[in-house]
Amino acid sequence: MAKQTGIIKLKGTIDDIAFYKTTDGHLARAKGGVDRDKILHSAAFARTRENNSEFGRAGQGGKLIRTALRSLMQKAKDRRVVSRLTTLLLAIIKTDAVNSRGNRTLSEGNLAMLEDFDFNINGKLGTTFFGQFIPSFDRVTGDATIAIEAFAATEKIGAPSGTTHYKAAMGVAELDFDNKTFVYGEANMGVLPYDNSVVAAANLSASVNANSTLPIITVMGIEFYQEVNGEYYSLKNGAFNALNVVNVDDV
Repeated sequence: MAKQTGIIKLKGTIDDIAFYKTTDGHLARAKGGVDRDKILHSAAFARTRENNSEFGRAGQGGKLIRTALRSLMQKAKDRRVVSRLTTLLLAIIKTDAVNSRGNRTLSEGNLAMLEDFDFNINGKLGTTFFGQFIPSFDRVTGDATIAIEAFAATEKIGAPSGTTHYKAAMGVAELDFDNKTFVYGEANMGVLPYDNSVVAAANLSASVNANSTLPIITVMGIEFYQEVNGEYYSLKNGAFNALNVVNVDDV
């Protein structure tokens, strides 16, 4: 892989060289590869087919999670969140000790590895919110709760320059990876001023199906705003908003 330099950047193919654009810049590489039919049917590529199958399963699982959490995640993500999440989910698939290689699934993997995943690497919850909170999930009722102790924003929240207000929120998702469906609930504390006044202890709670037999993830996020003439604008297009998986309840 080579990086293109110069004023004019190329896209497309010239002879055996392919030119293309990525998030890392304009690159070039030699064309090549194995015939598709061989990959699909040759015994020599059995491991490749198995790897591709599990990678595809990880990608589908990542899409399900991102779709379920979309209302919070669209304001708290980095440009590599898709690849970071897929990589983690592939690692989870590989912990499946029930199914054979190529047939391993997220449902049989160690989903607890999702805990503490940050959707925005530029705004990690652990370096944004320093208050005390305890997440919990009641599988019988389907209620997810985050109990947040009293705090003063300027002491317990590391906000970016220009912040005048913020909002703490939580979401809970019941994930059916096999059928690619989900149930989602959400709650928030409302938009609050970023100052030294003490915010009373609160319980954020949202629900999914009672007595669910599916994995449940709970996330917590902080969104920053700047008030201008009575309107709240997402600060710096949400570049520093945080969203983190604070609890995973697997069956």
